[in-house]
Amino acid sequence: MAALNLINRVVLNPLGAAMSGIFVPDRAGQSASVSVDAGGSAGKTIGRYANRIARGSFTLDGTAFALLTNEGRNTLHGGPDGFSKRTWEVAEQSDASLTFALRSPDGDQGFPGALECRVRYSWSDDDALRIDYTATCDKPTVVNFTNHVYFNLSGDPSRSTADHRLHLAASAYTPVDDESIPTGEIAPVDAARDFRTARAVGTATFDCNFVVDGWDGTVRYAGTLTDPESGRTLVVETTQPGVQLYTGKPGAIALETQHFADAPNRANFPSTVLRPGDTFASSTIYRFGIL
Repeated sequence: MAALNLINRVVLNPLGAAMSGIFVPDRAGQSASVSVDAGGSAGKTIGRYANRIARGSFTLDGTAFALLTNEGRNTLHGGPDGFSKRTWEVAEQSDASLTFALRSPDGDQGFPGALECRVRYSWSDDDALRIDYTATCDKPTVVNFTNHVYFNLSGDPSRSTADHRLHLAASAYTPVDDESIPTGEIAPVDAARDFRTARAVGTATFDCNFVVDGWDGTVRYAGTLTDPESGRTLVVETTQPGVQLYTGKPGAIALETQHFADAPNRANFPSTVLRPGDTFASSTIYRFGIL
Protein backbone atom coordinates (compact mmCIF):
# COMPACT_ATOMS: atom_id res chain seq x y z
CA MET A 1 0.00 0.00 0.00
CA ALA A 2 1.04 3.61 -0.46
CA ALA A 3 3.07 5.42 2.20
CA LEU A 4 1.14 8.26 3.87
CA ASN A 5 1.98 11.18 6.09
CA LEU A 6 1.25 9.20 9.25
CA ILE A 7 -0.29 5.86 8.27
CA ASN A 8 2.80 4.07 6.95
CA ARG A 9 1.05 0.96 5.68
CA VAL A 10 -2.35 -0.74 5.58
CA VAL A 11 -2.44 -4.52 5.09
CA LEU A 12 -5.66 -5.92 3.62
CA ASN A 13 -6.75 -9.53 3.15
CA PRO A 14 -9.54 -10.97 0.95
CA LEU A 15 -10.42 -13.51 3.67
CA GLY A 16 -13.13 -11.65 5.53
CA ALA A 17 -12.37 -8.44 3.59
CA ALA A 18 -10.04 -7.79 6.50
CA MET A 19 -7.59 -5.23 7.77
CA SER A 20 -4.63 -7.30 8.94
CA GLY A 21 -2.36 -4.42 9.89
CA ILE A 22 -2.40 -0.63 10.30
CA PHE A 23 1.12 0.71 10.76
CA VAL A 24 1.41 4.06 12.52
CA PRO A 25 4.47 5.74 14.14
CA ASP A 26 4.61 6.69 17.81
CA ARG A 27 5.87 10.04 19.09
CA ALA A 28 9.45 8.77 18.70
CA GLY A 29 8.83 7.92 15.05
CA GLN A 30 8.83 4.14 15.57
CA SER A 31 6.23 2.49 13.35
CA ALA A 32 4.20 -0.53 14.50
CA SER A 33 0.81 -2.02 13.76
CA VAL A 34 -1.91 -0.68 16.05
CA SER A 35 -4.34 -3.43 15.02
CA VAL A 36 -4.25 -6.69 16.96
CA ASP A 37 -4.59 -10.22 15.60
CA ALA A 38 -6.87 -11.50 18.36
CA GLY A 39 -8.07 -14.48 16.35
CA GLY A 40 -11.60 -15.20 15.20
CA SER A 41 -13.14 -12.19 13.47
CA ALA A 42 -10.33 -9.76 14.29
CA GLY A 43 -10.02 -7.09 11.61
CA LYS A 44 -12.67 -8.71 9.41
CA THR A 45 -15.89 -7.46 7.86
CA ILE A 46 -18.93 -8.70 9.79
CA GLY A 47 -22.23 -9.40 8.00
CA ARG A 48 -24.85 -10.00 6.88
CA TYR A 49 -25.88 -8.80 10.33
CA ALA A 50 -23.28 -7.67 12.87
CA ASN A 51 -23.91 -8.44 16.53
CA ARG A 52 -26.90 -10.52 17.66
CA ILE A 53 -30.40 -11.36 16.51
CA ALA A 54 -32.49 -12.87 19.30
CA ARG A 55 -33.64 -16.47 18.96
CA GLY A 56 -32.33 -16.53 15.40
CA SER A 57 -35.52 -15.09 14.00
CA PHE A 58 -37.26 -11.91 12.88
CA THR A 59 -40.41 -10.92 11.02
CA LEU A 60 -40.33 -8.61 8.00
CA ASP A 61 -43.45 -7.48 6.13
CA GLY A 62 -45.48 -10.14 7.93
CA THR A 63 -43.17 -13.05 7.04
CA ALA A 64 -41.14 -14.80 9.73
CA PHE A 65 -37.57 -15.81 8.91
CA ALA A 66 -35.61 -18.48 10.79
CA LEU A 67 -31.84 -17.95 10.80
CA LEU A 68 -29.04 -20.36 11.53
CA THR A 69 -27.92 -19.94 15.13
CA ASN A 70 -24.36 -20.01 16.41
CA GLU A 71 -24.47 -18.59 19.93
CA GLY A 72 -26.86 -20.75 21.87
CA ARG A 73 -30.32 -20.02 20.49
CA ASN A 74 -29.23 -16.67 18.99
CA THR A 75 -27.56 -15.61 15.73
CA LEU A 76 -24.25 -13.79 16.12
CA HIS A 77 -22.40 -11.87 13.40
CA GLY A 78 -24.49 -13.26 10.55
CA GLY A 79 -24.51 -16.90 11.57
CA PRO A 80 -22.06 -19.81 11.55
CA ASP A 81 -20.84 -18.95 8.04
CA GLY A 82 -20.96 -15.16 8.25
CA PHE A 83 -19.17 -12.81 5.90
CA SER A 84 -16.01 -12.78 8.01
CA LYS A 85 -15.42 -16.40 6.93
CA ARG A 86 -15.82 -15.73 3.20
CA THR A 87 -13.12 -14.95 0.68
CA TRP A 88 -14.11 -11.69 -1.00
CA GLU A 89 -13.15 -10.67 -4.54
CA VAL A 90 -10.93 -7.67 -5.20
CA ALA A 91 -13.23 -5.52 -7.33
CA GLU A 92 -11.15 -2.34 -7.65
CA GLN A 93 -7.69 -1.24 -6.57
CA SER A 94 -5.64 1.95 -6.80
CA ASP A 95 -2.76 3.57 -4.96
CA ALA A 96 -5.20 5.06 -2.44
CA SER A 97 -8.02 2.52 -2.17
CA LEU A 98 -9.12 -1.09 -2.48
CA THR A 99 -12.65 -2.44 -2.85
CA PHE A 100 -13.77 -5.96 -1.95
CA ALA A 101 -17.00 -7.47 -3.33
CA LEU A 102 -19.18 -10.38 -2.22
CA ARG A 103 -22.47 -11.87 -3.38
CA SER A 104 -24.65 -13.43 -0.71
CA PRO A 105 -27.43 -15.60 -2.20
CA ASP A 106 -31.08 -15.59 -1.20
CA GLY A 107 -31.50 -17.72 1.94
CA ASP A 108 -27.85 -17.38 3.00
CA GLN A 109 -27.79 -18.33 6.72
CA GLY A 110 -31.58 -17.93 6.56
CA PHE A 111 -31.62 -14.26 5.50
CA PRO A 112 -34.00 -13.32 2.68
CA GLY A 113 -32.86 -11.86 -0.62
CA ALA A 114 -29.68 -11.97 -2.63
CA LEU A 115 -27.27 -9.29 -1.47
CA GLU A 116 -24.52 -7.61 -3.50
CA CYS A 117 -21.99 -6.16 -1.06
CA ARG A 118 -18.93 -3.94 -1.34
CA VAL A 119 -16.41 -2.79 1.22
CA ARG A 120 -14.08 0.01 0.15
CA TYR A 121 -10.96 0.90 2.13
CA SER A 122 -9.33 4.22 1.29
CA TRP A 123 -6.53 6.23 2.83
CA SER A 124 -5.55 9.83 2.40
CA ASP A 125 -2.82 12.31 3.29
CA ASP A 126 -4.85 13.66 6.23
CA ASP A 127 -3.99 10.55 8.30
CA ALA A 128 -7.43 8.99 7.77
CA LEU A 129 -8.37 5.41 6.99
CA ARG A 130 -11.94 5.19 5.71
CA ILE A 131 -14.28 2.22 5.32
CA ASP A 132 -17.34 2.56 3.08
CA TYR A 133 -19.91 -0.24 2.99
CA THR A 134 -22.60 -0.54 0.30
CA ALA A 135 -25.18 -3.22 -0.47
CA THR A 136 -28.18 -3.79 -2.71
CA CYS A 137 -30.78 -6.57 -2.61
CA ASP A 138 -33.46 -8.22 -4.73
CA LYS A 139 -35.91 -8.84 -1.84
CA PRO A 140 -36.54 -6.96 1.41
CA THR A 141 -33.91 -7.96 3.96
CA VAL A 142 -31.92 -6.65 6.93
CA VAL A 143 -28.32 -5.47 6.82
CA ASN A 144 -25.80 -4.44 9.47
CA PHE A 145 -22.08 -4.29 8.68
CA THR A 146 -19.09 -3.53 10.87
CA ASN A 147 -15.37 -4.23 11.03
CA HIS A 148 -14.18 -6.16 14.07
CA VAL A 149 -10.76 -4.50 14.23
CA TYR A 150 -9.05 -4.61 17.63
CA PHE A 151 -6.74 -1.76 18.59
CA ASN A 152 -3.72 -1.54 20.84
CA LEU A 153 -2.22 1.89 20.22
CA SER A 154 1.01 0.96 22.00
CA GLY A 155 1.94 -1.11 18.96
CA ASP A 156 2.73 -4.03 21.27
CA PRO A 157 -0.14 -6.54 21.58
CA SER A 158 1.39 -8.01 24.74
CA ARG A 159 0.91 -4.70 26.55
CA SER A 160 -2.23 -4.06 28.53
CA THR A 161 -4.67 -1.46 27.21
CA ALA A 162 -5.91 -0.61 30.70
CA ASP A 163 -4.15 2.77 30.56
CA HIS A 164 -5.59 3.68 27.16
CA ARG A 165 -7.88 6.67 27.60
CA LEU A 166 -11.29 6.65 25.94
CA HIS A 167 -13.75 9.40 25.18
CA LEU A 168 -17.17 8.51 23.73
CA ALA A 169 -19.78 10.97 22.50
CA ALA A 170 -22.47 8.76 24.00
CA SER A 171 -24.97 9.72 26.68
CA ALA A 172 -26.95 6.48 26.36
CA TYR A 173 -26.51 2.75 25.78
CA THR A 174 -28.65 -0.30 25.06
CA PRO A 175 -28.90 -2.59 28.12
CA VAL A 176 -28.86 -6.35 27.49
CA ASP A 177 -30.07 -9.49 29.21
CA ASP A 178 -27.96 -12.46 30.31
CA GLU A 179 -27.72 -13.64 26.67
CA SER A 180 -26.38 -10.25 25.54
CA ILE A 181 -29.67 -9.51 23.78
CA PRO A 182 -30.94 -5.90 24.06
CA THR A 183 -33.91 -5.43 26.35
CA GLY A 184 -35.24 -2.73 24.00
CA GLU A 185 -34.48 0.06 26.43
CA ILE A 186 -32.24 3.00 25.54
CA ALA A 187 -30.87 4.03 28.91
CA PRO A 188 -28.68 6.89 30.16
CA VAL A 189 -25.09 5.76 30.75
CA ASP A 190 -24.32 4.89 34.35
CA ALA A 191 -21.04 5.67 36.11
CA ALA A 192 -19.35 2.48 34.88
CA ARG A 193 -20.22 3.26 31.24
CA ASP A 194 -19.77 7.03 31.26
CA PHE A 195 -16.92 7.97 28.92
CA ARG A 196 -18.22 11.45 28.11
CA THR A 197 -15.14 12.71 29.92
CA ALA A 198 -12.01 10.90 28.75
CA ARG A 199 -10.72 8.33 31.24
CA ALA A 200 -8.68 5.15 31.38
CA VAL A 201 -10.49 2.10 30.07
CA GLY A 202 -9.23 0.10 33.04
CA THR A 203 -9.43 -3.65 33.54
CA ALA A 204 -13.22 -4.08 33.47
CA THR A 205 -14.62 -6.15 30.59
CA PHE A 206 -16.98 -4.22 28.33
CA ASP A 207 -19.30 -5.64 25.68
CA CYS A 208 -21.65 -2.71 25.36
CA ASN A 209 -23.37 -0.80 22.56
CA PHE A 210 -23.19 2.96 23.04
CA VAL A 211 -25.62 5.28 21.26
CA VAL A 212 -23.85 8.01 19.30
CA ASP A 213 -25.07 11.42 20.44
CA GLY A 214 -27.01 13.34 17.81
CA TRP A 215 -27.00 10.52 15.26
CA ASP A 216 -28.70 11.55 12.02
CA GLY A 217 -27.11 9.28 9.43
CA THR A 218 -24.34 11.70 8.50
CA VAL A 219 -20.69 11.33 9.50
CA ARG A 220 -20.43 12.25 13.17
CA TYR A 221 -17.71 12.16 15.80
CA ALA A 222 -18.07 9.03 17.95
CA GLY A 223 -15.00 8.93 20.16
CA THR A 224 -11.26 9.15 20.73
CA LEU A 225 -8.85 6.49 21.98
CA THR A 226 -5.42 7.57 23.26
CA ASP A 227 -2.32 5.77 24.46
CA PRO A 228 -0.49 8.26 26.71
CA GLU A 229 2.77 6.29 26.61
CA SER A 230 3.24 6.00 22.84
CA GLY A 231 1.41 9.24 22.09
CA ARG A 232 -0.75 7.61 19.41
CA THR A 233 -4.36 8.76 19.14
CA LEU A 234 -7.35 7.41 17.22
CA VAL A 235 -10.46 9.45 16.41
CA VAL A 236 -13.53 7.51 15.25
CA GLU A 237 -16.18 9.10 13.04
CA THR A 238 -19.14 7.23 11.60
CA THR A 239 -22.57 7.38 9.97
CA GLN A 240 -23.69 4.52 12.21
CA PRO A 241 -25.90 5.04 15.29
CA GLY A 242 -23.91 2.80 17.65
CA VAL A 243 -20.41 1.92 18.80
CA GLN A 244 -19.85 -1.46 20.44
CA LEU A 245 -17.04 -1.24 22.99
CA TYR A 246 -15.53 -4.69 23.48
CA THR A 247 -12.56 -5.42 25.74
CA GLY A 248 -12.91 -9.18 26.09
CA LYS A 249 -9.53 -9.95 24.53
CA PRO A 250 -6.25 -9.27 26.38
CA GLY A 251 -4.36 -6.25 25.07
CA ALA A 252 -7.11 -5.27 22.65
CA ILE A 253 -9.96 -2.76 22.38
CA ALA A 254 -12.68 -2.97 19.74
CA LEU A 255 -14.78 0.05 18.79
CA GLU A 256 -17.27 -1.47 16.36
CA THR A 257 -19.41 1.09 14.56
CA GLN A 258 -22.77 -0.47 13.73
CA HIS A 259 -26.53 -0.48 14.03
CA PHE A 260 -27.95 -1.91 17.24
CA ALA A 261 -28.11 -5.60 17.98
CA ASP A 262 -31.55 -7.20 17.41
CA ALA A 263 -32.88 -4.10 15.63
CA PRO A 264 -35.06 -6.28 13.31
CA ASN A 265 -37.04 -7.22 16.44
CA ARG A 266 -37.09 -3.76 18.03
CA ALA A 267 -39.28 -1.16 16.35
CA ASN A 268 -37.84 1.63 18.52
CA PHE A 269 -34.28 1.02 17.27
CA PRO A 270 -33.01 2.60 14.02
CA SER A 271 -34.15 0.41 11.15
CA THR A 272 -31.80 -2.01 9.39
CA VAL A 273 -34.28 -2.92 6.64
CA LEU A 274 -33.01 -2.75 3.06
CA ARG A 275 -35.44 -2.91 0.14
CA PRO A 276 -34.97 -3.50 -3.59
CA GLY A 277 -34.12 -0.30 -5.41
CA ASP A 278 -32.45 1.19 -2.32
CA THR A 279 -28.75 1.09 -1.43
CA PHE A 280 -27.43 0.43 2.03
CA ALA A 281 -24.50 2.76 2.65
CA SER A 282 -22.46 3.46 5.75
CA SER A 283 -19.03 4.91 6.46
CA THR A 284 -16.50 4.82 9.27
CA ILE A 285 -13.36 6.95 9.43
CA TYR A 286 -10.36 6.26 11.66
CA ARG A 287 -8.13 9.33 12.06
CA PHE A 288 -4.71 8.74 13.57
CA GLY A 289 -2.61 11.30 15.35
CA ILE A 290 0.24 11.82 17.81
CA LEU A 291 0.06 13.72 21.09
